[in-house]
Amino acid sequence: MRFIGIIPARLASTRLPNKPLAKILGIPMIGHVLFRSKMSKVLDEVFVATCDEEIAQYTRSIGGFAVMTSPNHQRASDRAAEALEKIEELNRSKIEIVVMIQGDEPMLHPSMIDAALGPMLNDASVNVVNLMADLQTKEEHEDPNEVKVVVDRNNDALYFSREPIPSRKKGVHSVPMLKQVCIIPFRRDFLLKFSQLDPTPLEEIESVDMNRVLEHGYRVRMVKTDVRTYSVDTREDLERVVGLMRNDPLVELYSRKGAMFETR
Repeated sequence: MRFIGIIPARLASTRLPNKPLAKILGIPMIGHVLFRSKMSKVLDEVFVATCDEEIAQYTRSIGGFAVMTSPNHQRASDRAAEALEKIEELNRSKIEIVVMIQGDEPMLHPSMIDAALGPMLNDASVNVVNLMADLQTKEEHEDPNEVKVVVDRNNDALYFSREPIPSRKKGVHSVPMLKQVCIIPFRRDFLLKFSQLDPTPLEEIESVDMNRVLEHGYRVRMVKTDVRTYSVDTREDLERVVGLMRNDPLVELYSRKGAMFETR
């Protein structure tokens, strides 16, 4: 295997307990993320990294691969790094690129994974990539559950925040409103290096993994996506996503019994 996806997931969530197993159209959210990730044209395999046996059991029940990890991880990327090492040990081979896919992105489209990998395949100096998308309203820009990002002229991230950045307080009528979309490819060695870096103040203040990368002096390449998705952080988010996914054509592909391996 050269390219794999890892979906970090845990039941502990202060805003929406048991979030990965919350039902969307009869399918647990982690199932949607796994099914849709496996539709990627470039990933060789997708794994769920979890510390909860309930998530692991569900993953295996739909034909997926679960990797048990420590319950002590505070950051998804640290959980993904542990899972990577276990996957390599099990398969006795090194992975080249790991795409970390957040388990609360049930609307993701497989083309987003393929697009996020583009910069790494074209530029050996790129070690980590994030997707970004336009925020549609001022209310979304001010929502602390949405991680905002500002970028430089090369589309490298300058900063990630839960606050509305750039500021609207200077009388500017139009500002770029961009959110982080948590489909994050890492080069294998950089993910392991990242997991050994000391946590940083801005990472902890914002609760955003990527600020650790920036604070240690590394770059995060951002890639724009026009695919409209919504992550799930609250009960209200869940209800909105349920409504939006009712007519999603991808759902029909994997809601049929046995569709897990027909989508590749």
